[in-house]
Amino acid sequence: MTANVLKSAISKYLAYRKEKKREGPVKPCGKQSVKQLVGQDQGVTNIEITDKNIKDFERIARKYGVDFALKKDKTGDIPKYLVFFKARDADALTAAFKEYTAKTDRKKERPSVLKKLRKFKEVAADIDTPKVRKKEMDAR
Repeated sequence: MTANVLKSAISKYLAYRKEKKREGPVKPCGKQSVKQLVGQDQGVTNIEITDKNIKDFERIARKYGVDFALKKDKTGDIPKYLVFFKARDADALTAAFKEYTAKTDRKKERPSVLKKLRKFKEVAADIDTPKVRKKEMDAR
């Protein structure tokens, strides 16, 4: 490979990248800022969430392909999250919220691992096993 071949390959690649940039701006999808969401001119609505575990909601919203923006409202005692989304994504967002609430309900119903561990420790302490060692010799 000579220097001229490498130079021509790099120049062709740069020309390709420049041509690709001219196609137009890429619309953001999924999680984005409120400014980007409002800038798409499709109408924005919001829903208030008071849950601390917002990452679960983000995963589910990405799964449903919802364009959304999160804004933390620190004015009250409990921080609230405002979820802004496009008006056309309302049906997908309601489905995402149904799945999110079902998931949080299942987490609340599950018993705590620490409680289970404490219970098993108590059961193990109640079992009294003699600590006698026996030595046996194999006759070979």
